[in-house]
Amino acid sequence: MRRREFIGLFGAAATWSLAARAQQPTPLIGYLYSGSPAPNAHLVAASRQGLMEGGHVEGRNIAIEFRWAEGRYDE
Repeated sequence: MRRREFIGLFGAAATWSLAARAQQPTPLIGYLYSGSPAPNAHLVAASRQGLMEGGHVEGRNIAIEFRWAEGRYDE
């Protein structure tokens, strides 16, 4: 294998590796609760703090979606 072929092959492999990493979806955490957000703000804050301690930052490498029923159990 010639030097130019090797460099071209190495460059193509590096580019493919970066493209594969860039296309990975962001993990999503769904938070479902039957109550309202205001009285449970401390629980949400504690959850976010725990995630940050584990190296997860909302909006950067993890997404969180909240759904609050606010006492409407049919929803």
